[in-house]
Amino acid sequence: MELNNYIENTLLKSDTTTIDIKKLCQEALEYKFSAVCVPPFYVRTAVSLLEKEAVRVITAIGFPMGYHAIPVKVEEAKRAIDEGVDEIEMVVNIAAVKDGNWSHVRNDIDSVTTAAHLKGKKIKVILETRFLTGEEIKKLCEICCDIQVDGIKNTMELEREDNTLEMVTLLKEHTKGIDLIAVGGVRSKTFAVKLIEAGVSKLGTSLGPQLIK
Repeated sequence: MELNNYIENTLLKSDTTTIDIKKLCQEALEYKFSAVCVPPFYVRTAVSLLEKEAVRVITAIGFPMGYHAIPVKVEEAKRAIDEGVDEIEMVVNIAAVKDGNWSHVRNDIDSVTTAAHLKGKKIKVILETRFLTGEEIKKLCEICCDIQVDGIKNTMELEREDNTLEMVTLLKEHTKGIDLIAVGGVRSKTFAVKLIEAGVSKLGTSLGPQLIK
């Protein structure tokens, strides 16, 4: 198993600098990671650093809580695409989910997905499962399958929630072949391999080099 092919080298901290992004991209090239995930503010920088390289550039839309207005998310996605991003990740509107406003949740996901797909870009939906009940997770998976998003991500590393194999299993059960990206708590190669064996397509982590070493 070539672990580096599964790693999306991620840096989304609020105090991220250009120097940090350059280091992130250099690591991705050195270890041949599949992608880097950067804040929208640094998409243009990452794209220029990785031009003509095999490493994809990903950014997070509506980060970190997802409760931006739908038009804001759409425009944020369009801008990132215009700046050369390869993939879009959007944070689901947690507030709308907890409020039971499923029509808004569906419209939110559908609008950003349409914007990405019209430009030929893939989109992943970040569920932030640490805030959700089992039924809410199942409902979100159903919506994502209906809309035909390209991937589902359990969470972001902002609060470093440990993944569990049970959560991966739950998501796989309800995603009908959609790619599953696991994030949070991926601190060892042993655990990374276990997640991959459980069906994870990619691993989002800020500890990529440590996992390889």
